[in-house]
Amino acid sequence: MKDQLDSLLSEFESALTPLTEQADVLSAKANFLGKKGKVSEIMKSIGGMSPEEKKTIGPLVNATKDKMLSILQDKLNFIEIEKINQKLEKEKIDITLLDDIKSEGGTHGGYHPRTIVQKEIEDVFLSMGFEVLDGPHVEDEFHNFEALNIPADHPARDMQDTFWFHHPSSDVEKKQLLRTHTSTIQIRGMLERKPPFRFIAPGTVFRCERTDASHEMVFNQLEGMMVGKDVSVAHLIYFMKTLLKEIFKKDVKVRLRPGFFPFVEPGFELDINCLICNGKGCSVCKKTGWVELLPCGMVHPNVLRAGNIDPDEWSGFAFGLGLDRLVMMRYGIDDIRYFNNGDLRFYEQFHSF
Repeated sequence: MKDQLDSLLSEFESALTPLTEQADVLSAKANFLGKKGKVSEIMKSIGGMSPEEKKTIGPLVNATKDKMLSILQDKLNFIEIEKINQKLEKEKIDITLLDDIKSEGGTHGGYHPRTIVQKEIEDVFLSMGFEVLDGPHVEDEFHNFEALNIPADHPARDMQDTFWFHHPSSDVEKKQLLRTHTSTIQIRGMLERKPPFRFIAPGTVFRCERTDASHEMVFNQLEGMMVGKDVSVAHLIYFMKTLLKEIFKKDVKVRLRPGFFPFVEPGFELDINCLICNGKGCSVCKKTGWVELLPCGMVHPNVLRAGNIDPDEWSGFAFGLGLDRLVMMRYGIDDIRYFNNGDLRFYEQFHSF
C-alpha cells in the first residue's frame, strides 16, 4: 500500500507540473482528491481491512492526502503570482519616458509652486544647521493653545477662527481641533529634545475665516525655532534676512514693527514690501504697499517652561512664516485661492520634471 500511495503522489505531482491555469489545477484536484477521486477510492478500501492494517494504512493515506493538498496550494499560489507578474509587465507605464508621453498628447507632471519654495527654504535652513520637523494636523487644546501661552479668552479661541471637533470632555488634552498654526510643532519639538537646538516645521494650517485674495481657510506656514545660550533679536534678524535674500535672489525691503503674540516677548511683525505692485498698493497688500509675512520674536518664558526648558538658562527666537504669501511674492501671484483650485494650467507655469 505504501508503494501505491507513493506512486499516486508522484502521479499527482506530474499531473500538476505542466498546468498554467487555476481551473485545470482544480480539475486535477477533483480527479485525485474529489469524492470520486483516486485517494477517496483508497480510503474506501480501508473499511475492509483489519484493525491492525487500519492503524498502519490510515495514517499513510492521510499523510499522502496532506502532501497533495500542500503541493496543490503551492501550485495555485505560483500560478496566481505568475498571472499578477504578467499583468504588471503588460500594463506597466514607465513614467520616466517623458518624450513618449509628450508625443502621445499627454502632459508632464510638475511641482506645486509652494513645494518648490518650501524645498528651497528647507535647503537654506538645513545649510545653517536646522532640522526639519513635522506634526499632526489634528491637535489638542494643550499643544495648540495652552502650552503656547494663549489663555482661554484670547481671540484665537473664538469659534470663527478655529475648527473644533465636538468632545464632551473639558480636559484640554482631550479637546481636539484642526491646528491653527504650525507653532504646535514648537512644543512637540521642545519636549522631544534638549537645548541647544534649532529646527523648522513646514505644514498646513486651518482657520475658519473669510477668503479673499490674500486669505484662505486652508493655507501653509513654516515655523522656525532656535534655542541656545544668549540667543538674541540680532540672531533672529540675521536668519530672516538670509532667508529672504536666498529666496528672492536679491535684497528685499522689509520693516520690523512691534507685534503682540502670546508665545513671544518681545514680539515683532516682519513685513515685506509688496512685490506684486512694488509698494504702490494692490488687492494683495490691501493698498498699503506692505504684506505681513513673518510674525516673530523671542520665545516667551512660559512657552519654554511648557517645553521643559529653564528660561533662566536658555533663550531663543521663533517665527511663523506665511509660506503661501511668500510664494505669491516670489512668483507675482495676485490671488492665494489659485493654490488650491486644482487648475493644472496654473501649476504647469512653474516647473516640469
